[in-house]
Amino acid sequence: MAARRVVLVIPVRNGEPFLERMLPALQAQSLQPDEILVIDSASRDQSVARWRAFGARVVEIDAATFNHGGTRGWASTLVDADVLIYMTQDAIPVPPDALARLVAGLYAADDIGVAYGRQLPHPEAGVLARHARAFNYPAQGRIKRLADAGELGIKTCFTSDAFCAYRMDALVAVGGFPQDVIGSEDAHVAGRMLLDGYAVNYVADAQAWHSHDYSIAEEFRRYFDIGVFYSRERWIAERFGRAGGEGGRFVRSELAALRRERQWMRVPGALLRSAAKLLGYRLGHLERRLPLAVKRRVSMFPGYWRQQ
Repeated sequence: MAARRVVLVIPVRNGEPFLERMLPALQAQSLQPDEILVIDSASRDQSVARWRAFGARVVEIDAATFNHGGTRGWASTLVDADVLIYMTQDAIPVPPDALARLVAGLYAADDIGVAYGRQLPHPEAGVLARHARAFNYPAQGRIKRLADAGELGIKTCFTSDAFCAYRMDALVAVGGFPQDVIGSEDAHVAGRMLLDGYAVNYVADAQAWHSHDYSIAEEFRRYFDIGVFYSRERWIAERFGRAGGEGGRFVRSELAALRRERQWMRVPGALLRSAAKLLGYRLGHLERRLPLAVKRRVSMFPGYWRQQ
């Protein structure tokens, strides 16, 4: 079998604070990508210089032109690859064979189109961020196919391109990344792949640190964007189910985690956070009725609305 050409793609904007962990972690990997492509959105720190010194090819773009789907799709046209690994600037591969395991998971069955790894909380993460990682990224891996939608619902097409690998031929076959989405481009691609007969592999033994301690306001804004995405991509709910039931299960699990850790004082805040998520999500579904200025102010990605 001919060697597979593996390219790592990382969108970057002012990501220098993560490089003290990221660069040594990449250098330690047993599988070294044939190329590292960094798409930099007008960083004002030393990100560009440090990535170039590391040996990456850096392509600089205007931050106003960045789009979660469109930019990733454009990046795929800049490289010659059999395997595209996508990571975010704050996802740190943990074991030295993390990339090797991810790529092995991509070829664990002939029909797999995308494989995504297990995201672990950063060592300094708080209790809520730790719970979110454990809820969405369990210790047991699984290959998911369209036939699993009755059991898994919307989780069937759940992936994360914070740390994932795509077969280039499968990505091309389903039309690549969507050109104009506010986010959740990874779920969009996974859903298209599932409908086209491909499988999604959650590779639990390929691990990376990746977590966020969002404020309540940030959670509101983030879920507004998620609501916008699912309102516009109604085919996902029609084919895989709605996100509402999963949200309720998450809230119950989060409260149980706080009880286990005796974090009683954080329960009211967690409930307020859940209410903010729900409000943001529902407002996102109503975005067509909102003035553009409001959408820019509310969204985590105001640049998206400048492109509309």
